[in-house]
Amino acid sequence: MAVLQVLKGMTPGQVFQLTEERMVLGRHPDCQIVLDVGAVSRQHAVVIKSNNQFYVEDLKSRNGTYVNGELVHGRRHLQENDRVKVCDIVFAFHAASPQRDAGAPLAISDTAPDDNSRATFVEDLGTRGAGGTIMSSYEMQANRSGFQISLNPELKLQALLEITRNLASSIDLNVVLGKVLDSLFKIFIQADRGFVVLRDPVAGTLIPKAVKYRRGDDADSIRISRTIVNQVMTGREAILSADAAGDTRFDGSQSIADFRIRSMMCAPLIDTSGEALGVIQIDTLDQRSRFQSGDLDVLAGVAYQAAFAIENAQLHDVALKKQAFERDLDLAHKVQQGFLPDAPPQIPGYEFFDFYEAANQIGGDYFDYIPLPGDRLAVVLGDVAGKGMPAALLMAKLSSDVRYSLATGSSPSDAINRLNAAFARSDFESRFVTLVAVVIDCKTHEAVVVNAGHMSPYLRCPKGTVSKIGEDEKGLPLGVIDDAEFQSATVTLQPGESLTLFTDGINEAMNAANELYGFDRLEAQFAKGDGRAAALGKAILEDVNAFVGKRAQSDDRCLICFGRTK
Repeated sequence: MAVLQVLKGMTPGQVFQLTEERMVLGRHPDCQIVLDVGAVSRQHAVVIKSNNQFYVEDLKSRNGTYVNGELVHGRRHLQENDRVKVCDIVFAFHAASPQRDAGAPLAISDTAPDDNSRATFVEDLGTRGAGGTIMSSYEMQANRSGFQISLNPELKLQALLEITRNLASSIDLNVVLGKVLDSLFKIFIQADRGFVVLRDPVAGTLIPKAVKYRRGDDADSIRISRTIVNQVMTGREAILSADAAGDTRFDGSQSIADFRIRSMMCAPLIDTSGEALGVIQIDTLDQRSRFQSGDLDVLAGVAYQAAFAIENAQLHDVALKKQAFERDLDLAHKVQQGFLPDAPPQIPGYEFFDFYEAANQIGGDYFDYIPLPGDRLAVVLGDVAGKGMPAALLMAKLSSDVRYSLATGSSPSDAINRLNAAFARSDFESRFVTLVAVVIDCKTHEAVVVNAGHMSPYLRCPKGTVSKIGEDEKGLPLGVIDDAEFQSATVTLQPGESLTLFTDGINEAMNAANELYGFDRLEAQFAKGDGRAAALGKAILEDVNAFVGKRAQSDDRCLICFGRTK
């Protein structure tokens, strides 16, 4: 199956299978491949399958689509290992899912974290020969029932009872790994050292996580053979060498030579899905107490139990991290709410209604009411590109910058010019903000509108007619050009007239049939009712919810309605 594999940006190594005839890449959550990056267009590009060939087309995106450094015009045929670039995200195209060659070396970290920093991997020249005094292997499968007690049943039973009892007492990964080695040293009294190597679930590298020595004077350093680890991990079988120094499969293994290993056993740690979590190895220097075939059978059984415990411990760690992340999100939600107004303004002769709902716990939409000198009030609404924590942090900065710019600007246009220049200088990695600001003179009822790439406000007249304000004066979003000049439009609000500001979570709300709510349906709501701000805002929200039905909200929603009552 053809895939796009992430090489840069997002999560390197992540694979997107191209299972459909058309696979759209973009920022919108309904795309087949969602790229939640501010610079990516909502529907940025599409990969098309035709006659078992794959092509990429740009969907008139803002920043273009590139293949091997060339801008895509029209339809571009994809060849094996082509590099597809969407903003800062780089994919590799593969006609089939990338798989690691069973004989290819694994990526291994050269140093270990925490207390195992003395452990390093060394390059070996080992080959897969047939030499050695005694050599055994034990194929490891994901099915735990494959382990059978056939040789040395008393010893095997003791091993499994020991490992089960110890591992059942803890779900802390470091404790689990220590108990695994402690149990093995009790079972195999000839063992001089042992270690556990695990695959990092994110980077994919192998890292020494636990080391144990029989004698403290040997604990200055540990050198681990890449040859042995690669063979056990890729082959998914436990191996035994009764005479490692003379085993031709390990010719050139510097770790075996340096440590004077006479006999060793190494087993993969296989999880419930059949993937190798890592390896566990024990070895001895005593040539009179070499490991035997029955010992490997025992180690294989212990490795099954250990892998089960390690997998549980890793899942527990994931659960703890998820809980901590959810606590952070909850705190971020409360902090973000603190940047939003507690209640609409109370101004004689005016009525205000507002609504804010993030698609997730935190969002990128923003609104504010800012009192200004001379009985003026600024009503501001914005939409930060993207969602999640980056958008929320940018929204927090925007709220303070807007207040400062409006307080120091000589006019609403000048204030937004200042705001844009400050935003562009900050270099937020291609993120931008659409924003509309309306400054009301509560004495003259004059409303000055400045629009930075946002949907234009709607003016509703008492008879239900509606018009857009400032459509011709609309400028670019904030952060696109640092020296952009923003123009203003002015309207005098009459009694019964109201203005409505909203983000695209309103007009782009989608139902189960993938239909957008749209501007036509929104404008139809203005003709209904008496036009009072609160009634109008509630009617719009009720109609959006009725249209969407049970479909989950995919974007932040923000709505402000305000107008003169007399």
